[in-house]
Amino acid sequence: MDKFTVASVMGILSEYLPKNTSIAISDHKQYIYYKPSKTVDLKIKPGDPVKQGTAAYKALSTGQKVSLYIDEEVFGVPYFGMSIPIFEKDRPAGAITTILPAKPSPISANFLTIKFNERWYPIPYEQIVYLEAQNRKTKVQSETLEGTHKLNLTELEYLLPNNLFIRVHRSYIINVHFIKEIHPDSHSTFLLIMKNNVKIPVSQTYASIFRRSLNF
Repeated sequence: MDKFTVASVMGILSEYLPKNTSIAISDHKQYIYYKPSKTVDLKIKPGDPVKQGTAAYKALSTGQKVSLYIDEEVFGVPYFGMSIPIFEKDRPAGAITTILPAKPSPISANFLTIKFNERWYPIPYEQIVYLEAQNRKTKVQSETLEGTHKLNLTELEYLLPNNLFIRVHRSYIINVHFIKEIHPDSHSTFLLIMKNNVKIPVSQTYASIFRRSLNF
């Protein structure tokens, strides 16, 4: 993908990300695109090497999506990075990394507060079955309650812990502990049967990362 195409695609994609998100794209060795936000700027330039200790480096090394805090020793600025590897012939050939400045509040680190019938309910992460994009909000389905959260799916993906949740579709994030069955579907995709018998698709975009995350 040439630099003009990358800039065009990321310019469109940035409209769907939180406003305080910086975006970096790298190949397997160096950065080829960077767009800083107004709130966090790592001063990356095209041609800069992908440093050890960064989210992009870990995604390229492991071949899996990573979300982690990076301290100021790497770029001089602490940040939260979420990086997704890009594969070519089953090998990581690059990565797309979103960079956010704020850490989630420790108070809200173990639950989401959802709205139902004009009331709000804190739901522990362990009880959430899946999240679904719904207009500009997110539908949250737990074991006992269905409600909405004011943040969109991409913003919540940043907050949710990787040991429980994985994005499987542009419209879905699922709790892996609630997967009952994984069925093969067309074009190298999958269909998930959750423990509450809801069917959720794994799109081709997320299929490779999904397989690697679940080791099959």
